Amino acid sequence: SAAGARGDMIVLVRHAERCDHAKALCLDRPDGITERAQPVAQGLGERFKGLGLEQTDIYSSPLTRAAQTSIFMFGHASYGQDWLSNCRSSLLRDALLHKVAGRNLVLVTHSECMASLEHSLMVPNPSLGYGASLFVSAPPASKPAVMGFIEAADWPSLTGQ
Repeated sequence: SAAGARGDMIVLVRHAERCDHAKALCLDRPDGITERAQPVAQGLGERFKGLGLEQTDIYSSPLTRAAQTSIFMFGHASYGQDWLSNCRSSLLRDALLHKVAGRNLVLVTHSECMASLEHSLMVPNPSLGYGASLFVSAPPASKPAVMGFIEAADWPSLTGQ
C-alpha cells in the first residue's frame, strides 16, 4: 500500500495458537505456542517479507507465545516491551510513541491489545483469531485509522499463493 511505502503503517499481529488454550502438543513451554502453530507463524513471516520489511521496526510482547511467534516470523524477538502485554488502556498511545516517522511498525501482541487499539480508534471490535493482522494507517500529524485486518488463513487468497 501507499501508506506502507511511506512508512506510515502500524500492523498488530496476534500471536500464533496458544498452547495452554489448545488440545495440541506444545512446541516446548506450556505458556508458548503449539507445534502446529510454528509453520503458521513461519508462513506469516514469509507473507510479511513479501510486503517488504526494509523500513520496519518490529517489537513483540515479552510473553512466551508472542516472542516465539516473532522469532518464527522474523527470526528474532524484541525483549523488554512490557507495553505490548500490559496494554488494555494505552496501546494506541504507546504504539504512537514507538512509531518512527518514515518507518512502519509491526507489533506481535495479544487479542486484548488489538481490541484496546480498536476501541481507542472507535471501530467495531471483531474477534481476531490467532495470527490475525490488524493494519492501521498512522501518517505524521494525522489521526490514525484502521485500514482493515487479515486472518492468518486468508493470506494465500490475497497474495495468490
